[in-house]
Amino acid sequence: MSSSIDEQILRASKEIVVKFIEAGRISPSGFHEIFKTIYCAIKETVNDREKVENGNDK
Repeated sequence: MSSSIDEQILRASKEIVVKFIEAGRISPSGFHEIFKTIYCAIKETVNDREKVENGNDK
């Protein structure tokens, strides 16, 4: 995975967590735990998509 994709995953994860904080869905003190969960979910989704596109979906 390229560093550009890693940066995009990081940026998207941060934006999602910030929106959750702004909406009152999580508190800022829960940032670390929630960020890690969201980051891993996005990264897994990107990895799965890359596997399918490369024909390695097994």
